[in-house]
Amino acid sequence: MSPGFVGAPAASEGGIAPQDYGTNNHPFSTAKADLSSGGVTPTNTYFPYRPAGKLFFNMGSATYICSASLIKRGVAVTAAHCVANFGQKQFYTNWQFIPGYRNGAAPYGTYTVARASLLSSYYNGTDSCYQSGVICTNDVAVLVLNTNPSGAYPGNSTGWFGYATGGYGFVNNQTQITQLGYPAGLDNGVYMERNDSSGFKNTTYSNNTIIGSNMDGGSSGGPWIVNFGIAPTLTGETNGSAPNRNIVVGVTSWGYTSTAVKEEGASAFTSTNITTLVNGACTAIPAACS
Repeated sequence: MSPGFVGAPAASEGGIAPQDYGTNNHPFSTAKADLSSGGVTPTNTYFPYRPAGKLFFNMGSATYICSASLIKRGVAVTAAHCVANFGQKQFYTNWQFIPGYRNGAAPYGTYTVARASLLSSYYNGTDSCYQSGVICTNDVAVLVLNTNPSGAYPGNSTGWFGYATGGYGFVNNQTQITQLGYPAGLDNGVYMERNDSSGFKNTTYSNNTIIGSNMDGGSSGGPWIVNFGIAPTLTGETNGSAPNRNIVVGVTSWGYTSTAVKEEGASAFTSTNITTLVNGACTAIPAACS
């Protein structure tokens, strides 16, 4: 079975789901990112959920959706395929990032994009890919956002995630991943969803990280986070070897076109993709990173 871009509707799961797995037998748990079933206390307004958000953009005159998250005060990370058409030297247009988006509400505002960047290898089609344009080494992009009318970047209100390269948090090529995003196949893509799964590095699939997941189209570009959540106060315990909290190590890139498999992949964050892109963004517009 050949993987393809995430896009086919996934089977819906309501509320808090038990661990589930598809035909590849990869356990995961997917749930709406709300603190209560009635949405009285929506998680999207709390850290560390609120730096993630929904991304709208245009391919021609048609509007598409992805997910994204803040990794600097005014810099968001997403998938390269949410920014440009692989190998066609063609950027998409009119990106709008809404952190904490929830059922049409934009609690921290809507932000347009001042600068979009991805690696030239993805842009011109020379990237190393197991499946051309789909399972690639560098399906990663960053967006420098414009400020709101008061001159503030979204991170002033939401905070932002850290990010890391070099397999941060992985032991023997495995780690625990929390995935956030807005998949169209769950709640019609209007609520943030959370997925938790073990992740492993697949050297055959362009060194991508693979997780079990029930997300689908719209989740692309959403963050893959290690050590998600608020750190407890240590009272007799010690930290582990990779204790930094809320660290993004990849973004949703692809999933199987069959809804039965329930796995997704992400290009690994490396010093030659995410670091290069963030450094370029911060050099171009320093205020977004300060």
